[in-house]
Amino acid sequence: MTRYIRRIAAFFLLLLAALLVNSARIQLVEADSLDRNPANRRATVARYAEPRGPILVDGKAVTGSRDTRQPLRYERTYTQGPLYAPVTGYASQTYGTTLLENAEDALLSGTDPMLAPFPFWHEITRSRQPGGQVATTIKGAMQRAAYDGLAGRRGAVAAIEPFSGRILALVSSPSYDPGLLSGTGTAVTDAWTRLTGDSAQPMLDRAIRQTYPPGSAFKIVTAAAALDAGTVTDVAAPTDIEEPYVLPGTATVLPNEAEGCDRASLEYAIRWSCNSVMAGLGVRTGLTGMLDTARKFGFNDSGLRIPSGVAASHFDTEMSDDQLALSSIGQFDTRATPLQMAMVAAAVANGGELKYPYLVDRTLAADGRVVSRTGQRTYGRTMNPLTANRLRRMMIDTVEDGTATNAAIDGATVGGKTGTAQHGVGNSGLPYAWFIAWAQAGNSGRPAVAVAVVVEDAAADRADISGGGDAAPIARAVMEKALGR
Repeated sequence: MTRYIRRIAAFFLLLLAALLVNSARIQLVEADSLDRNPANRRATVARYAEPRGPILVDGKAVTGSRDTRQPLRYERTYTQGPLYAPVTGYASQTYGTTLLENAEDALLSGTDPMLAPFPFWHEITRSRQPGGQVATTIKGAMQRAAYDGLAGRRGAVAAIEPFSGRILALVSSPSYDPGLLSGTGTAVTDAWTRLTGDSAQPMLDRAIRQTYPPGSAFKIVTAAAALDAGTVTDVAAPTDIEEPYVLPGTATVLPNEAEGCDRASLEYAIRWSCNSVMAGLGVRTGLTGMLDTARKFGFNDSGLRIPSGVAASHFDTEMSDDQLALSSIGQFDTRATPLQMAMVAAAVANGGELKYPYLVDRTLAADGRVVSRTGQRTYGRTMNPLTANRLRRMMIDTVEDGTATNAAIDGATVGGKTGTAQHGVGNSGLPYAWFIAWAQAGNSGRPAVAVAVVVEDAAADRADISGGGDAAPIARAVMEKALGR
């Protein structure tokens, strides 16, 4: 009898072991695939069962959560949603996440392992912590100045602290309220249909996800390449580039909007934006030199993240000389995001050293414990320090007595460059008005801000000065806030 009892006991022990093995298999091996199964609603319910952590500007939350008392309990809310949409993106129960809401989703939703009290806590318990906090580098006053300056016109503003890489403002216009997409139901789907079907594309983050021909603002890159390559040794000396300038290998004359460009010096060409001189210098520097300098500034980098992904700015790797001439004045296939052009201005302001731009200063747990800090890092050296000093002086001259006088600020040193980028078939479209600049307080040893502004639908003629008329006042307003005005 005892023998049979032992056999039965052994059989039940075997069954128990099999159950334990199967349970371990489900929890450890198949857990992720079960979580991702579309038929499994538990993960979705759990995701919205607790409030989402806030995104902070100037230490104050610009996002929140609303208790709906529904199965998907907490919906995202946004304070001044259109103002900060290019920074936060949206967190939607229907359409997912974008921008910071996407890049920092694990921390904001409470699933980041760094929030756990012990290593592997989430993996073992399958639980989540209260959502963490994301403190941005954005300065609210600068963001507001840029937003109000664009006043609903299509365009964008990006501002960077040159010596650190901190992004101080990131505005896209027209904008939208991300709170309209937070929940579920017909109101959300109707808002999505309306926003995605709008010809003005309010959901497009023009500051980091749209590239434009940079026009004459790109001439700063060309000047850096020409100086570093030794194409120009004396910025005040006349060049031998004649006006009219005929594009190499063609019969096409490249026009100048400015006067006095015949054999003009580099400093005159930057101050008054001579197309002929800058196109000629780009060709003489050569594709290799131009491409090398453009890459140092960040062009053709498809991996730039702030931590949201940034569209790659573009400078062709293969061109004929006539195409290189046009590319050297920011036309042909050359394209740049506003953030990229702010990086160009920042590199000049910072003595040629370009800092990697970043949008998140630090992340915190719900109780305020610091989880991580973003360390400053160098993107690279874009040019020789002497070249940077020469470009600083030329950009200052452009503001003091050139095409960018609208950007001048009393008591501060300001350097800038206007630009007008033509587009459309036969340049039939209204030009894009560009302005890039940097500002330094009179009593400071380092620049406070570098900024880039583009206005898509500028009511401007095709003169380079249009960038000074449409975009420079917006840049000035942003720089004044950076200087504490």
